[in-house]
Amino acid sequence: MRPRQIALLLFTIILFPYLISAQGKKKKDAYEFEMVKEIKTTPVKDQASTGTCWSFATTSFVETELMRMGKGEHILSPMFNVRYSYLPKAVNYVRYSGSTNFGMGGQAHDVMKVIKQYGFIPEEAYNGMNIGEDKHNHGEMDGVLKAIADAITKARGGKITPRWQEIFESTLNIYLGNPPKEFSYKGKTYTPKSFVDSLRFKPEDYVELTSYTHHPFYTKFDLEIPDNWSKDQYYNVPINDLIQIIDTALTKGYSVAWDGDTSEKEFDRKKGIATVPIKEDESSDSKKEDDEEDLRIKEKAVTQEMRQETFDNHTTTDDHLMHLTGIAKDQSGAKFYYTKNSWGTKDKKYGGYWYMSEPYVRLKTVAIMVHKDAIPAKIKTKLGM
Repeated sequence: MRPRQIALLLFTIILFPYLISAQGKKKKDAYEFEMVKEIKTTPVKDQASTGTCWSFATTSFVETELMRMGKGEHILSPMFNVRYSYLPKAVNYVRYSGSTNFGMGGQAHDVMKVIKQYGFIPEEAYNGMNIGEDKHNHGEMDGVLKAIADAITKARGGKITPRWQEIFESTLNIYLGNPPKEFSYKGKTYTPKSFVDSLRFKPEDYVELTSYTHHPFYTKFDLEIPDNWSKDQYYNVPINDLIQIIDTALTKGYSVAWDGDTSEKEFDRKKGIATVPIKEDESSDSKKEDDEEDLRIKEKAVTQEMRQETFDNHTTTDDHLMHLTGIAKDQSGAKFYYTKNSWGTKDKKYGGYWYMSEPYVRLKTVAIMVHKDAIPAKIKTKLGM
């Protein structure tokens, strides 16, 4: 063997253990979570190419409430709520001559209104996909519906006829399908309303709350966000009360429908966490990896004033509804909310769930919906419930 070959062999032998070690070393996760309280819920759904998170999140919330009530596991149709919410939204848009919001968005109360007026239905009886696609896609449908609504507001014939609503609903039926008046489910026949009655679900038992200082606390007001197109009223409480309501609900086994801001980079879609860094450019990726170093993000102490400022300057916006189904803690004991999303499970770090830190929830929550029995007694008294 030549001297050069011998030297190369010795070099390889010396470096081999280090090469193996480097290959086997995995990147350290900044966060390690332990579940403190987890509420049983239904599988994660995928809203796909739609802006219907409000229906997916609130439908999941209703499914979970039925489980809490001992009514069993039922996979309900989010598109049933979408189908029956579009026409009232269009009527409102026409009445305001096109000056109000019209589109795919909505709020948790929209689902409760549909349940109260029309009922609910299993997804197997109405999946809302009537155009041969295997995933929801509402881009074309929403564009067509908006064109109809805009044409009506212009009233080119001199007045608006009552027939436009028939055209609007026919379009909905073409894209989503005509909701059945009756359906068979688990060996019985129901109407959507009789199905609700059979499970003894009461939409009037649920309330929405928010926390902003431009209206008095412990009163109700019309929350000024575009997707509150129906101008529903929300109870207004201090942020400490709102966090207490969330924590009390989850601890007692009540889940929470959550509405808030997910458009910021701190809502990390790759890592499945949401935080409020002290430094705006701080992330766990920006820190040097070291077994002895804490890679967790240092977070701001969020105040009521910060909430109001970000709401007023639109750095907190009404982007997305999700479903809080648990409380977790990280390796330091810091609290995170286990949050069920509606973006499917593929390529999601936590199987379609996110961990939102308490500071993030304090700052970025726009509103919540809970069962009124989940609210602590002292707060209920202040609200006049």
